[in-house]
Amino acid sequence: MVAIRNFRLDPYMKKDHVLEQKSAFAPEPETVPPPSSRPIAAAANPTDRSLAHSVAWNAVGDWGTQIFTWLAFLVVMRLLTPSDFGIAAMAGILMPYLGQLTGLGLPRAVVVLRDLTDHQLAQMNTLSVLSAVTLFGFGLVIAKPFAAFFRIPALAPVFIVACSGLIVSALCGVPGATLAKQMRFRFLSLLGATSAILAAIATLAMAWLGFGYWALLLGNMFAGMVRAAVILRVRPLRLAWPRFNAIREPLRFGWQISVSVLAMNSYQRLDNFVAGRVLGPSALGFYGTAWELANVPIEKVASLVTTVIPSYLAAVQDQPAALRRYLRVLTEMIALATFPATVGLSLAAHEFVPVVFGHKWDGMVGPLQVLSFYAAFRSIVALLPKVLTATGNVRYVMWNDLAALLLLPVAFYIGSYRGTTGIAWAWVVAYPFIVLPLYYKTFQSIGMKTSEYLRALRPALNGTIAMIPAVVWVKYSVAPTRPLVLRLGLEVAAGALAYLGTLWLLHKERIMALIQGVKNLRPQQTPVAGEPTA
Repeated sequence: MVAIRNFRLDPYMKKDHVLEQKSAFAPEPETVPPPSSRPIAAAANPTDRSLAHSVAWNAVGDWGTQIFTWLAFLVVMRLLTPSDFGIAAMAGILMPYLGQLTGLGLPRAVVVLRDLTDHQLAQMNTLSVLSAVTLFGFGLVIAKPFAAFFRIPALAPVFIVACSGLIVSALCGVPGATLAKQMRFRFLSLLGATSAILAAIATLAMAWLGFGYWALLLGNMFAGMVRAAVILRVRPLRLAWPRFNAIREPLRFGWQISVSVLAMNSYQRLDNFVAGRVLGPSALGFYGTAWELANVPIEKVASLVTTVIPSYLAAVQDQPAALRRYLRVLTEMIALATFPATVGLSLAAHEFVPVVFGHKWDGMVGPLQVLSFYAAFRSIVALLPKVLTATGNVRYVMWNDLAALLLLPVAFYIGSYRGTTGIAWAWVVAYPFIVLPLYYKTFQSIGMKTSEYLRALRPALNGTIAMIPAVVWVKYSVAPTRPLVLRLGLEVAAGALAYLGTLWLLHKERIMALIQGVKNLRPQQTPVAGEPTA
């Protein structure tokens, strides 16, 4: 469940013949037997099986909370106003920057760098906590000028309270990263699900009691404190005074990661900044909520992979064939899930928004339509920086994000002359200039061909292309006097039938191979001694 971008109610083959293999998860072989002798589905290796289980636990933890958190979210949206969401969004504009500076990029360094000692981890933990305390003091100093900039005095105390969460986050940053490096994603997923439910309950209760925009902030802070306490209980980590000679490599890696993420957080939130500054808090409430809805498929599907994949890419960082296989198969699966959801939301936005949220949110229909199409592309791009970071190209990612920081704000400002929809169109027009260099460097680093990558996208693209005219036909065939709920249901049904039907008719063999590949990832039974094997 999401609220606004910064305050969420729930807390990342050089041989073409490889694509012809029947198993989606089969490792790339050095030599490929003749087609007649290939097995229908090769057994998955332990790393693949571990990755699949980690993604599955992520899905259980995330999707298992969806019914409750979405119901709570819908009630919160009816209890609060767009201005409440706008004030919360303004208070959160600087938090990604301060949060990234808090960690100094060290948690990501923990995941990627292989040979860190306990003493190095303790020093990194100390730096993380010290930076959080320093940045909280900085937040106290700038709170009033920050509120004056937006001409909203009530924003100052909200910003100060938000900054206090930096200390809580820092206390569990490095310990949590060590759990991720150990691939303990089952525990982390269940903890995330529990935190999401606690955040939803606390936010809903405070919204019901009339806390207004404070509900969006305090509900999430409460869940964050519970999460930090549990992580420190499971993975306690001592503090040690940092000696920079001992942690020079993690600091260098973390610095480059921090600059990259700070730049990315900047250009991904400067659209919020432009909307709030130029168009006002209500427009920001519409735009920010439209962004969150458009990116729900990314948050709930693609993020299941991107949050666990860095640990696995780091484990095979010197194996280009394995990296190509992961990128190809995961891109295909993400596209199959996110393309119909994002494009379908765009097509049905006129009916979806008033049915689900009420007519007071009609102002977000325009940006939602545009951002949903953009989100389809963004969902598959998210894997590229992960691959480049694992292969030691973090410096390239950093400079690419800095280039985006220069280009996108100009596009947002120009788009603001057309309102919130114009800001959304700025993403569509400018983002390809940022992404193409990432594709070039990724393919070059792992030896992947463009044609190989595009073949992985073909099933999702074909299904989506067939879905679009089906939904449009229903939209204009059903009389506008019919109830909105009925029209929305017919559009969803037509789109689903067109998409699934196209996959079955044109890509049945590939879909069955993916299903068989997933089945092969299940734990295999060990034969009992004395029993004959097949």
